[in-house]
Amino acid sequence: MKRIFLPLLFIFFAAVRPAFAQDAAWVQIEAQPSLISAEDRARAYAAELPDVNGFSLGGGWYALALGPYSPEDAETVLRGYRNEGRIPRDSFIAYSAAFRQQFWPVGANLLDTAPLTPALPAETIAEAMPEAAPAPEPALSDESPREARESENALSRDEKKDLQLKLQWAGFYNAAIDGSFGRGTRNSMSQWQEANGFEVTGILTTQQRAALLQQFNAVLEGLDLRLAQDAQAGIEIKMPLGAVKFDRYESPFAHFEASGFVPGAKIILISQAGDQNTLFGLYDILQTLETVPLDGARTRSSDEFTLIGESDTFISHTEASLAQGHVKGFMLIWPTGDEERRTRLLSEMQTSFARLDGVLDPTAGMDETQQIDLVSGLQIRTPKLSRSGFYVASNGTALTTLEAVQSCSRITIDGDYDARVTATDADNGLALLRPEETLAPAGFASFRDGAPRLKSDIAVAGYPFEGALNAPTLTFGTLADLRGLGGESTLNRLELSAMSGDVGGPVLDTAGAIIGMLAPKGMKGRTLPEGVGFSVTNDVIAAMLSGAGVTARKAGAGAALAAEDLVTVAADMTVLISCWE
Repeated sequence: MKRIFLPLLFIFFAAVRPAFAQDAAWVQIEAQPSLISAEDRARAYAAELPDVNGFSLGGGWYALALGPYSPEDAETVLRGYRNEGRIPRDSFIAYSAAFRQQFWPVGANLLDTAPLTPALPAETIAEAMPEAAPAPEPALSDESPREARESENALSRDEKKDLQLKLQWAGFYNAAIDGSFGRGTRNSMSQWQEANGFEVTGILTTQQRAALLQQFNAVLEGLDLRLAQDAQAGIEIKMPLGAVKFDRYESPFAHFEASGFVPGAKIILISQAGDQNTLFGLYDILQTLETVPLDGARTRSSDEFTLIGESDTFISHTEASLAQGHVKGFMLIWPTGDEERRTRLLSEMQTSFARLDGVLDPTAGMDETQQIDLVSGLQIRTPKLSRSGFYVASNGTALTTLEAVQSCSRITIDGDYDARVTATDADNGLALLRPEETLAPAGFASFRDGAPRLKSDIAVAGYPFEGALNAPTLTFGTLADLRGLGGESTLNRLELSAMSGDVGGPVLDTAGAIIGMLAPKGMKGRTLPEGVGFSVTNDVIAAMLSGAGVTARKAGAGAALAAEDLVTVAADMTVLISCWE
């Protein structure tokens, strides 16, 4: 991706536009990686602020800027709106040479127009007034090509590598970072000079190198990036102290929460004593947290791991490693749409990360209120809905209620096994699931052949509390009728007190044979009274399974089972079905 900027040393611009266009300054407030998102943001800003414009930056990026103004007016606009919180804190002054074609407002072309007078309220101007005007810095004269080469020769090899890295970041260099300024490096310098309005010589002057550095660091402006030491965690790392502040310790984590400058930003330091089992256990636990979304790369070796999670609102990057009996690392959580700043910050954190003596006290944070859905102060990822189901084939195919699998981005069986819907029966509220990997359940359903005996004892196996308990429970009742309240032959009426989490679970007779599947309490717009339930009949289930290529196993004649044996039969086939956002 090519990033095109103009340094503040604008006295060196080439005269490619009228003089007033060269002097025009803009307050760049945002950049977006797509034209659609940039247009949406432009509309939002235009509803609140005057002089909103949008320009292509090249490389697929689009800038939103206020202007054009004189440099002095642009500074006033920048300070005033920033102090009022109407534009982002990291907004900055840009110049016309940084922009390409204008896309907002549609049909406008303000790059070659004279600066405007900003329409600012008096209170905004007052907010923008500095307490004391700093003394102007004397203008520096630039170097000739010969002088530039001499100053360049004084650079160390590492400094030359660093310059290549910055040219690479800016999108102008894609060769090896070797500290050798050959043809590829010279061409990239020429391209950078041309893009930024300088004389094209292929040799960066001292001031041009400073301008490139300023561009490189501009994205981090306002983050107050500083090397920080956490003695309790035994970690040294660069931290954006303008965006996060220390909040609390909850072993094995040190929590740094957003301070307001970057909403949603969060950093967590990881520090605990342990071995490879500790490292691998942490790897597994972190993937159950809401701060590590399911989408994203995961890598693990014998002594380190990296977890990347991406959602619609944030991206998290977690890395940890094992050394000398200590597991240490960090997690960076950053809002989406700010990828350039996030990747730069992440690079700074990775480069600066260092282990110090000591490790976080394992009792840290134990006096805080503990909750079952929290892990060391981090929210565990939970499904939006969980219902019951049961295996109907030896390969792990499961039957459940249709309401359990609607509008889900992910469906799991027993929380660990991803599954997909292979067949549905909308009229009777059935859904058939096939696990993504072949399972070998301890047991699966055997269906009673023929009508069950009226007024006989029955039991429903399910997860009444939607997985809060890690095993299914049995709810006992009676078969009240072989039809529904409206005479439906597809339903059996039950007398029992089941809960919503039980829906989709198997209804068993006393011999452990299936006589139906528990249906939702609010069927076809009716809410059932307490103690009344319905089950979908075996005939309906068998027809649905047959249509999906699954043969329903028939139960043989059997005597009533002892309660503990019935529990075992039910537990072997009953599963928790979860629907995830």
